[in-house]
Formats: sequence, C-alpha cells, structure tokens
Amino acid sequence: MSDNVKIPQQAGRSGADDRPEALLRVEGLVKHFPIRKGLLRRQTGAVQAVDGLSFDVRPGETLGVVGESGCGKSTMGRLITRLLEPTGGRIEFQGHDITHLGVAGMRPLRRDVQMIFQDPYSSLNPRHTIGTIVSAPFRLQGIEPEGGVKKEVQRLLELVGLNPEHFNRYPHEFSGGQRQRIGIARALALKPKLVVADEPVSALDVSIQAQVVNLLDDLQDELGLTYVIIAHDLSVIRHVSDRIAVMYLGKIVELADRKSLYESPMHPYTKALLSAVPVPDPRRRGAKSDRILLKGDVPSPIAPPPGCRFHTRCWKATELCRTQEPPLVELRPGQQVACHHPENAGDAVDPTSAGNAAAPVLGDTAEGKAGGKTGGKAATDAPEDTGK
Repeated sequence: MSDNVKIPQQAGRSGADDRPEALLRVEGLVKHFPIRKGLLRRQTGAVQAVDGLSFDVRPGETLGVVGESGCGKSTMGRLITRLLEPTGGRIEFQGHDITHLGVAGMRPLRRDVQMIFQDPYSSLNPRHTIGTIVSAPFRLQGIEPEGGVKKEVQRLLELVGLNPEHFNRYPHEFSGGQRQRIGIARALALKPKLVVADEPVSALDVSIQAQVVNLLDDLQDELGLTYVIIAHDLSVIRHVSDRIAVMYLGKIVELADRKSLYESPMHPYTKALLSAVPVPDPRRRGAKSDRILLKGDVPSPIAPPPGCRFHTRCWKATELCRTQEPPLVELRPGQQVACHHPENAGDAVDPTSAGNAAAPVLGDTAEGKAGGKTGGKAATDAPEDTGK
C-alpha cells in the first residue's frame, strides 16, 4: 500500500486542541487491507476497514464505540493498541507519537496499553495454566512484583472475583464468564493506563454480562483506568460509557456524550440504531413500534459509495449527500456529527413514512454471531442508565 494515502475529510479534528490533556489522540487514522490476485500477487483493490478516524480519549473516561458488524470497530481497537500497522494517520499516547513504533519501541508502552479480547475461549492458551497465563506480562517485561509473581497473580485473580486457589487450573475448567475474568486479570497485571475492551461481554450469557460489566466499572473506579469499549449492544454501551462514538463503514458519523446521544441523536444512522433497542416496558406491549426500517444492505468496504457513505440507506439523502462527504463537525457543545441534514436541526424528515424495508440488526453477522445470546435479550436485561 502506498505511503501517500489520501486522508478523507473526516480526518480534521473538531475541538481537539482545547483538550491537551488527552491520554490518547487519534488523527485521520486509516487502515486499508490490500486485495492481491494473480501469480504476481498484484494489488487490485483494498478493503477500507478504517478510513479517517479522529477522536480523543481523556484520562479516567470511558469511550464507547458502537456500530453494525463490519464497520471497523475491532480494527480500530487493534490499531490504537498497535497490534496492527496503520496505513495512514497518527496515534499519540500521552503526547508521544506511537503510530509506527516497532516491536522494541512498543515494548515499554505495553505496560500502559492493554487489550481485552472478544473471545475468552480463543484468547487463552489451553496448554497453559491460569497462573502461567496471568503471569506472562511479568515475564515478558522482566518485572518482579513485590512478594513474588505467584502472590501477585493470586491477588489479581481475587481482584476479578476468582478463587486464588485456582492458580494451577487450566482454561477448560472454567466457564465463559470466568475465562473473561482471567483475560481481564491478565490485562490489568501491569497496571495499565488505557484498556481497550473488544466486545468484552458479547460471547457471554446474559446472566453473566452484567457481572462482567459491573466488574469493569468497579475496577475503573478502584484503579483509575481509562477505557475504550467496543460493543454492538447499545444498552451495555449506555451503562458504561461517558462518551460514545457511532461508526458506519469505517467512519465515525457521530461522537457525543452519553446523555446527548441517547436523548437527542443528530445523525439519521444513530437514530435508526437507537430505534432498534427494545424497551423493557410491559405497558408498551401491543403499542405501535417506533422502529426505523432502513432500506438496502451495508455497502461493501471494498468500494464504498461516494459522498456520505450512509446516503444509500438514508431517508434524508439529497444530491449533496451523494456527491460531497460531510466532515465531522461540532453542531452542539460536545456533540460532533458528520451529516449534511442532521436530525433535530430544523429539516427533519419522518423516517417511518419513507417506505424503507430492512432494519439494522446489530450482531447479525460474523462479529455479532460470536455473541451468541447477547442480541435483544441483553438490551432488555441491561440497566437502562445508572450513571457513573
């Protein structure tokens, strides 16, 4: 892939200069996966998984990232933890550029940036004991904890709600929720400042999801952690996040604080997603649904549409939307939107009368199916908004 990648319009940050205290700063982040064919393996195209993301994460806050399966959420998480090499853009951590640091350069930063992976079954080595898995960060960083490695690992297991006596057990002896707790213990071993959680509860039963979400919340208060939590369950994101970024086809279409986004969404895609969340109110049984039905399918990231990428499914699309990409700009204090015709801005169109046909279903493809039973039940069982 060529180094001189054109950064899309969305690369321009809005209001980032007034937050110099940001722990993580991302500017125009791009990741294109090349498509190669033929005997000479020539590049014939690229999957534009992430195409110009810009945002900040401040110390002690939780940034939630939501969107349909395939929108680039997980790729974004692996980019900011430097598990993937960016195609373009810039990543700053504590004011230092880490965009193209190699393995040796990233090694010291691994103490401060950790990741919780989506699948608790494949992220743990079945041949290693829990003690070996959780103590791996100490060995790799050459750190000897006070009191010894075993004592520190047992303390971490107890911290995440596991029995310290299970130190010598293997992953297959634990349930899915317990395995996810083991992954959390491993991520917290080196006392990181930033934790990226990629679908931390999607592979768990609904009865276990609340336990893990509350655990993450308690650990943040106790250890002063900063989270970037990736999920497709809008109720989980509402419960844990301070600010929320909504992604569509590799781009952020809306970035706002939790209250503003849920009470007054401005991007049509955000409004459509929120309309799909079930409301656990028996008094509304039999009432007419307010769900917005979107027409068509998500376009391919190999050949995204010109202009606004959502215009092929949007009930407000005009010729301007088809030809010009909207920049991510701040339309209200703390609420950034990439839309030429935002909702709640005087030119709203009733989406229920647009004759649309297919609704956005979060988690109905490969990424979501890994979540098993999360889908609709999680939305009804998770607390609606408890604050932080």
